[in-house]
Amino acid sequence: MKPLVSIIIPTYNRGHLIGETLESILSQTYKSWECIVVDDGSTDNTEDLLKDFMSKDNRIQYHKRPVEILKGPNACRNFGYQISKGEYIKWFDSDDLMYDDLLEKHFFSINNNFDCSVCKIVHSDLETNVLLGENNIIPNNLVEDYLVGNITFYVSGPLWKRTFLEQQKKMFDEKISNLDDWDFNLRMLYQEPKINYVNEVLISYRIHNDSLSREIVKCNFEEIISEFKARRKHLLILIWKKKIQTVAFKEFIISRNKFYLREALLQKSKYDFYLFKNLLFTQILLFDINGMFKSFAGYFGLKFFNKGYNLFK
Repeated sequence: MKPLVSIIIPTYNRGHLIGETLESILSQTYKSWECIVVDDGSTDNTEDLLKDFMSKDNRIQYHKRPVEILKGPNACRNFGYQISKGEYIKWFDSDDLMYDDLLEKHFFSINNNFDCSVCKIVHSDLETNVLLGENNIIPNNLVEDYLVGNITFYVSGPLWKRTFLEQQKKMFDEKISNLDDWDFNLRMLYQEPKINYVNEVLISYRIHNDSLSREIVKCNFEEIISEFKARRKHLLILIWKKKIQTVAFKEFIISRNKFYLREALLQKSKYDFYLFKNLLFTQILLFDINGMFKSFAGYFGLKFFNKGYNLFK
């Protein structure tokens, strides 16, 4: 019998989407899998839908997040991992779709020599089915490229060997709501896993109004704050490790921070001061004294006099 793959899916009120996700899993040409769906407290028809799927195929499991653990998809992923039995772990989202041969190509890619297999993902609009672009997974400098977004794996791109994950201190950070996949993948990459790349699209990442990526576009500052908490966490990790060149990453953070600080000031958001402090913190680490003066001038100019927009470009 082929090795078991554990597919772990957190879900919350995705009853209108997760059915198609599960159908794409049932269609896999690689048959040795278990699918563990962990419900984060849905109030829609998710439970009834999952019961129907379980009655059709006992490889599908439905679990409710235990009340004693934190709410959120990361806690659900961690719980799913704890109860999983597979030799391989595939994190997945409840609104994405697998191509029929995804698991099979992963399995042949990872073999005994690798800790991880990564495939490409295509973004598609849920309503129109229009393809919006693919991610790049082939690096020049793996960690540096991942830090600044030159490559992206997302949460569902990799298939991980369980023996590698068992050597790590922590799975998903339950205090992060945005960039949780970025945080997880980076912490794995710091441990220098042996990765094989399947440079073809095998997953459809469906964009819709409730997608987290849309929240960032809409300037949901709570999610933006979570993003910068994650980035600051890794900035400090990298400074402590002293292994990886961090200048490009610092400049990347500064550029994003300036953009969202400017938007927060223009929208008179209550989060503007947090973003201002975060910008100064990064500039201090970069020893960017001139940039700090510009940030002070831009912040107070925009906040009180509606001037200084150009200082945040």
